[in-house]
Amino acid sequence: MDYQEIRSFLKARDFTMKRYERKDYDAFLAKVRFQISFPFIHIAGSNGKSSVAHYLSNIYLASGYHVASFIKPFWGESKEMIHFDGKMIEEGDFARIFNKYEREIKDSNLSRFEIETFIALCYFNEKKPDVAIVECGMGGAIDATNILDATPLLSIITSVSLEHTSFLGKTLSEIAFQKAGIVKERSLLLLPSLLPKEAKIVLEREARKKETSVHYAEAIKNIRYSAPYFHFDYSSYKDLMILSLAKYEALDASLAIEATKLLRTKLVSGEGNIRKALLKEPLPCRLERIRNVYLDGAHNPEATKTMLESLLPRIQKEKLHVLFACYKDKDAQKELTLLKSVSKDIVLTAFDSPRARKKEDYPTILSDLPFNSSFELALNNMLIDYPKEPILVTGSLEFAYRVSKYLKEELTHE
Repeated sequence: MDYQEIRSFLKARDFTMKRYERKDYDAFLAKVRFQISFPFIHIAGSNGKSSVAHYLSNIYLASGYHVASFIKPFWGESKEMIHFDGKMIEEGDFARIFNKYEREIKDSNLSRFEIETFIALCYFNEKKPDVAIVECGMGGAIDATNILDATPLLSIITSVSLEHTSFLGKTLSEIAFQKAGIVKERSLLLLPSLLPKEAKIVLEREARKKETSVHYAEAIKNIRYSAPYFHFDYSSYKDLMILSLAKYEALDASLAIEATKLLRTKLVSGEGNIRKALLKEPLPCRLERIRNVYLDGAHNPEATKTMLESLLPRIQKEKLHVLFACYKDKDAQKELTLLKSVSKDIVLTAFDSPRARKKEDYPTILSDLPFNSSFELALNNMLIDYPKEPILVTGSLEFAYRVSKYLKEELTHE
């Protein structure tokens, strides 16, 4: 099969959210006798894991290491998640690895993400990186990235909040237990400086069971914005800078810095390389601004709250307009309650995804909010009506990404 044929095959296997278990995946891995042969850092968390992975990859690349990265989510092609030394996997390599295991893949009941993860890890085995940065898809314990007999150099859990409750559990304790599944025997676990008490208790308990040492990032200090950078102090590093409008990105950067400190005997990264890496272009839709439109992938109440902490000081007393769309399994009511407290003009919309909410998927308590099935039309109406007032696009990282792409394409045609 060529790459385009494989894309079509994978699309038909996109049922992760319908079948969240790994019995078939484990049987497949055993059948092909798969093992990880490269050092890696494993990252889970409700919010921030992609940004932590992004900062870590940039730090080790700036330090001269060969770095592989598997960073999810993406919304274009499978190959977008898989990089080596900053370069995306070639379509030919992706297809070659798939075809090598085509019979076993087709004989197994694997999801799209399980196949993509397997191809990424096979590719990294071939490339032999100095370190790979591997991000979980969802949860941790039964996530496809969690190869059970492989011990990472370091496990990082970036945050714990209520999300994917139909799969991961209804409480913070249950969700924390799922994320603790990436922690391995006699290893290292890095946690953020602030965690909900019930999550912290579970994570520390599970680490003790596995004789794993737990480390916490320090609090960031002296954080302030001076366009186009957020400045902050972390540990002994003074006046660090990140190219972002989002205050929360400084917290993600601090976790990446602490990870390099914990691994400094194995992977050396000097202060100059850290500073250089933090100035690289951030991931999209982390309070990204395009003209008067702010795009943020906040997809749960915790993320929405931290996003507003960055946005509101920027817009001050200007009237805020919100375009919102989210997945069916997200807590739209709580997110919109937060947004209602800062905006009197919220429009609900949808985007092209089987997981996206349609009008009938929103709770009846939100029936007072207008719904437009076309985000393009809804956004254009807002841009015409409010050409100079702030417009926030949020509710889902995939939604924000699609709107960002649409806006950039429209601007190129002007």
